[in-house]
Amino acid sequence: MTPERLSITVAGSGGAGVVTVGNTLLEAAGSIGWYARMARSSGPQIRGGEVAATVCLSPQPIQSDPSHCDLLVALDWKNIDRFADEIVLNGHSVVISDPEQGEAPDSIRDSGAQCLAIPFKELAANAGGARVNMVVLGIVVQLAGLTRESIKFTLEKTFHGDRRFTIGMAGVDAGILAALSVNRLDLPPAPTTSCSERWSITGNQAAALGALRCGVRFAAGYPITPATEVLEYLALALPKLGGEFVQAEDELAAVNQIIGASFGGVPAITATSGPGLALMMESIGLAVAAEIPIVVIDVMRGGPATGIPTKSEQSDLNIALYGLPGDAPHLVIAPTSVNDCLDAVYWAVELSERLQAPAIVLSSQALGQTRTVDDKPPIREQKAVRKVPDQADGAYQRYQLTPDGVSPMTLPGMPGGQYTAEGLEHDESGIPSVRAGDHLRQLEKRRGKLTSFDYGDYWADIQGEGSTAIITWGAPTGAARELLARSHEFDGGLRLIALRLLAPEQPGPMAKVLYGVKGILVVEQSHGGQFYRYLRSCYDLPAPTRSFCRPGPVPILAAEIAAQLQQWNLS
Repeated sequence: MTPERLSITVAGSGGAGVVTVGNTLLEAAGSIGWYARMARSSGPQIRGGEVAATVCLSPQPIQSDPSHCDLLVALDWKNIDRFADEIVLNGHSVVISDPEQGEAPDSIRDSGAQCLAIPFKELAANAGGARVNMVVLGIVVQLAGLTRESIKFTLEKTFHGDRRFTIGMAGVDAGILAALSVNRLDLPPAPTTSCSERWSITGNQAAALGALRCGVRFAAGYPITPATEVLEYLALALPKLGGEFVQAEDELAAVNQIIGASFGGVPAITATSGPGLALMMESIGLAVAAEIPIVVIDVMRGGPATGIPTKSEQSDLNIALYGLPGDAPHLVIAPTSVNDCLDAVYWAVELSERLQAPAIVLSSQALGQTRTVDDKPPIREQKAVRKVPDQADGAYQRYQLTPDGVSPMTLPGMPGGQYTAEGLEHDESGIPSVRAGDHLRQLEKRRGKLTSFDYGDYWADIQGEGSTAIITWGAPTGAARELLARSHEFDGGLRLIALRLLAPEQPGPMAKVLYGVKGILVVEQSHGGQFYRYLRSCYDLPAPTRSFCRPGPVPILAAEIAAQLQQWNLS
């Protein structure tokens, strides 16, 4: 265990209540002042496959995944080897299992971890038929030094005081009693700050909330892992706000439905993952040509094709940037944390409406399905505003050339405001045209309105002033932020540049933040270095640049980035 945090992993088979244990621990710890983070990992099976929930507790905000596991509770050994790359054990780790499961696998014994046996199933049976996961919850509560009262409070909210609560608490109490003879883990010092302004939220929930706060009132989508929770949140929330959610028959229908809603003047959104985004590309191109604002959230997973549906990667960058046919300028935005999923989607909706352009938001499983107890971000005040004329006349030109490239967009039914909106190239009035002059003018219009817009400081998160720059995006930003606290260990210190706006590129602001840099390390979770290649093609990098890229599903850790920097210095 590090002095800053405690890491607890519960692993077992799907349907055994592993995630319930993780969520309960997180909520209970948060209720008594801890910052908390829960990452979940599973196989592609709907039920019966491997599932793991890793909960970190700390008195400080938690930026990234832990470097090792302090406590592993294995509900069974059947699938534990499938997590061998993700659950890192060492001589300080404690592993607890049911003796009925037999001896621990070689990978567990070889780790040097202390292995203990507690009869989960027997204890559950003797506790009035409680579920095994509740006994495990009690064991973890005792070893982690959490309070029974916090668990009781959390379970009361979950089960609303019915029979499941009574039986669940019986199991928790049996687990607490069984663990009294085991030495407690060394929990970091208790937090002293108030937790009144914190919340418990996943990245997917935060993304949906950001869309709602910025005015989205229509969503359509087709379920796909790991983006489904975005759609589920919207499906429940939109009717309460006077909006509408439609479950489409497939991804093609979903993206075309949000284009239709936006054409009608309603800010609209969908959410998908890599395979769904590929299907949507033709219609996103239509939105570019017709200048119809839409937002597509892509919660990335391992690829290619259907890949690894339940694990994380950043390998959709190329398709998001370059997957549209023709010269098709659009926005690509990426959140840098679970909390930032809210702000990034809010910003995407705002920009899409203001600039009348489609926006793709690149989240990931590592952000979307991770739950944190963290400080609430400030509420953004600026809402999405679309340029709509007060009235139109017979000479209305939908795609007229304007100084900022954004043309007033009428709403259906406005007298004199009718126009053609389709994917064919057109003149200023919207009439299809094959003339070279019309084509060039509209190309310049669509590109110019994005490249000339002032995106302010929000285009990237920038921290530190060291001579070595770490450039990253998305989920690895947390590990890089964690490393920044150790900046003094590296000659000249560290500087972090985490891009939020990936398209259009920002060469001017990038040149300013890289001034004086003597070395650049590009960090990303892809096999082929997609982000590194994008940076080299779009930016003038003024110093020797190295790439640290590897695929998922194991998240990139601060220690790995540090090792890359140290090797570079040594060489």
